[in-house]
Amino acid sequence: MDAIKKLANEIGENFGGPAQKLSTHQFTLDEAPDLSGKVAVVTGGSEGIGYGATHTFLKHNIHKLYILSVSPEVVSGAREAIAKELGQEVADRTVWKQCDMADWKKVKEVAEEIKKDTDRLDILVNNAGRGIMTYQETEYGLDRHMAVNHFGSVLLTSSLLPLLKKTAEQGNTVRVTVQSSNLHHSAPSDTKFESLEELNRDLGPNPQYGRSKLAGILYARWFARNVTNAGHPKLLMNATHPGIVHTKQSKEDIHEPYPLAGYGMSVGMAPFKKNQFEGAVSTVYAATVIDRSGQYINPPAVPEEGSDQSQDEKLGDNLMALTRKIYKEKTGEDLVVS
Repeated sequence: MDAIKKLANEIGENFGGPAQKLSTHQFTLDEAPDLSGKVAVVTGGSEGIGYGATHTFLKHNIHKLYILSVSPEVVSGAREAIAKELGQEVADRTVWKQCDMADWKKVKEVAEEIKKDTDRLDILVNNAGRGIMTYQETEYGLDRHMAVNHFGSVLLTSSLLPLLKKTAEQGNTVRVTVQSSNLHHSAPSDTKFESLEELNRDLGPNPQYGRSKLAGILYARWFARNVTNAGHPKLLMNATHPGIVHTKQSKEDIHEPYPLAGYGMSVGMAPFKKNQFEGAVSTVYAATVIDRSGQYINPPAVPEEGSDQSQDEKLGDNLMALTRKIYKEKTGEDLVVS
């Protein structure tokens, strides 16, 4: 029976359409609670899974929504779509901020702008990320997968932490999500998170991506131990897996590392993949409903253990110590993460 449930969950969490009904824990976007009076931030919120979350929050009466996005053109199209479908008054609740999560100076600037503009923050969705692509380094001399998918999320969350804590201390449940993936299982078995040199090894597209997604689960579980359980019980962080989703990452970006083989994902898998709204279900659940911290949520709302590495507290401690160390070396500034 357990094997059947496991198989059902694996099918339900990864594929779209009727397959999702097989999962043991059900949740739909329509079940998201009323968000009147609440304020949210979504990175990468103008397309793909991020737009699925953005649209859902607005549909459920979010008071104000800050959306961080790299592309002004995509932002413009998304805002027009929201105005057309939900009305101009709803579209006017959005504040768009252009921000590349690999540009740490800009991330901090945007965080400061948000803190000056609002006196509360109930939801932070760390969704923006680099997909399965070849090895590159940022201007800080760091692997771009880790720089965007992990460091960018940690920096934004840490910069907004005083506002998140303030909102939670007023009696509100505050929820932070980190977008991970079941491909965290492809992280190298010898991952130690002990040095910059280790992070800057060219592992290949899948392991490079997988390691950054492993970091997301470790961060959420570290946060639960060191923030939620250390005096802030109403400030929660959880990692999520979206499933196999028909987004730019799986339609276009996959061809950068795999020019021909990528067609298996972009075209061959297309009939089975989730759309952007189906891909946002686990994120919306973790951002609006969940009442525990440090979990790894698979679609629709299934808590999973994840890999042995993702449950290794020492590995999580190493990750966060290295994150602070590298940030200090590259910027000269301390990163306050708890």
